[in-house]
Amino acid sequence: MKKGKQKEIKQKDDLEQVEKPIAKKIKKNEANPAEEYQMVEKMLTSDFYKIDVVELAQKLIGKIIVRQLPQGEVRAIIVETEAYKAPEDKACHAYNNKKTDRTKYFWQDGGHLYVYSIYGNNYCLNITSATKDDPEAVLIRAIQPLSFDIIKEIRKTKSTKLQDLSNGPGKCGGCLLLDKSHNGLNLCDEKSGMYLIDNDKQYEIGVSSRINIDYAEEWKDKPWRFYIKNNSFVSKG
Repeated sequence: MKKGKQKEIKQKDDLEQVEKPIAKKIKKNEANPAEEYQMVEKMLTSDFYKIDVVELAQKLIGKIIVRQLPQGEVRAIIVETEAYKAPEDKACHAYNNKKTDRTKYFWQDGGHLYVYSIYGNNYCLNITSATKDDPEAVLIRAIQPLSFDIIKEIRKTKSTKLQDLSNGPGKCGGCLLLDKSHNGLNLCDEKSGMYLIDNDKQYEIGVSSRINIDYAEEWKDKPWRFYIKNNSFVSKG
């Protein structure tokens, strides 16, 4: 074969390697050593988030959060979500289109963060859906870390159970070092330090009403909570 032809074939092969999504396998998960995750390194784009919030809450189950921190990179599977849909939803902070300094972050295109605090310095992570004209967001209730060294250092919990690191909405924000300064963060911008990627593993998804929203009257029974069945990181509720 002529050298010119060999060079052309090699260049073509190199190009194909660049264009392929990069797949990584993580084995020996500390929470479940027998389980292996195949993660496709392809950041989810804005189109993924620009759908109705209830649909997005379901589609987010199993997706991988990638968070760049000074301590290193943190990755975690989303294992539990809840949908909140203003203006009608009485459980939503933006119910009746109430726009304040706190709730204004609902009015963003899908794929941005809304972060609020509970019980002092515990911060809850929400991801907006649809468009900036639709005050809707998905609460991330629980995540399953794919590695634990950094998260153990960050959380410093007294519990010996790995699940207690991230099995609740305030704990999720703590694992990812999020606070109100991250309101408006764009998950579709890799430079923002946080984004989501796909995960080709299939999960059986459970459905229930949302947790701790008895004040929402008839809206408390909406089946808008989704979770991975039999996953030990799902919140205790």
